[in-house]
Amino acid sequence: MKSKQIIKLLPYQKPFLFVDGIDSISEDGITGHYTFKKEESFYKGHFINNPITPGVILTECMAQIGLVCLGIYLLRNELNATTNPQIALTSHQMDFYLPVLPDEKVTVISEKEVFRFNKLRCNVKLLNIKGELVARGKISGMIKI
Repeated sequence: MKSKQIIKLLPYQKPFLFVDGIDSISEDGITGHYTFKKEESFYKGHFINNPITPGVILTECMAQIGLVCLGIYLLRNELNATTNPQIALTSHQMDFYLPVLPDEKVTVISEKEVFRFNKLRCNVKLLNIKGELVARGKISGMIKI
């Protein structure tokens, strides 16, 4: 399954799609990226005159790339072009270290910890363009076809 096919199967659309591309993917993990455009609606109020990307949005970006895209890849033999996988985030634990500003590109690196009975748990990290660690943690979710 190719990267564009995976992105097409995501159950999200703009303005809530936080995946621009997948750089690499395997049975063990995924690397992808997204650029937070300065026009994103959440910058208007977070924070006044000093916009930064909310942690919940960074977590969503890590979940979309690091959990959902990887989960779709792992279930690729059970999916087809008309399948709409249902996704449920079951838990997450994140630590944040640096802010993400408007027009900043981030990279998500996710390593599969376990995948059983359509439940996926991953160790994820978010890096800025300089390769600095922005956030890291664990994300778990279920995928239903």
